[in-house]
Amino acid sequence: MAELQVPRDHRSLVIHTAATARGNPGEAGIGVVLLDPQGHVVEEFGRFIGTTTEHVAEYSALIEALRTAAGLGAKEVQVHAGSELVVRQVSGAQEVRQGGLQPLLVEVRRLLLHFQRWSIQLLPHDAVKRPDDLANMSIDRQRNK
Repeated sequence: MAELQVPRDHRSLVIHTAATARGNPGEAGIGVVLLDPQGHVVEEFGRFIGTTTEHVAEYSALIEALRTAAGLGAKEVQVHAGSELVVRQVSGAQEVRQGGLQPLLVEVRRLLLHFQRWSIQLLPHDAVKRPDDLANMSIDRQRNK
C-alpha cells in the first residue's frame, strides 16, 4: 500500500542567502536555502547570474529567495542575508547610496508585501557555508561549460 504524501506546511520559512562575485564586478553566483521552522530544507539552489558586483549579487539572491518563498505560499519569512549592507538597507537603517541598488531595494520591498510578517538580519556565521557553497558551485559549473 502506497503511503499518502501530505504536503508540508510552508506558511513560515527561514531564508538563508549568500552571494559572491569573483572580482568587483566579476563572475557572480547566488546561493539560497529555504528552511521550515524546524530547520528542514524545503528548497535550495545556486545560480550563476553573470558579471556583476557583490552588492548586486546579494540583492539578487534575496530577490530570488523571496520569489521562491512567495511561490511556496509562505505567509511569513525570517530572512538571514549574507550581506550587512543589504540587511541595513532593507531594514531602513542605512540609505542606498549607489544608484544601481535603488531599483533592487524597491523590488525587495515590493516582494515583501506578499508576506504578512517578515524580518531580516545578518546570516549567522555558522549558517553561511551552505548558501555560499551553492553560490560558488554555480560559478564553477558555468566556468566548466
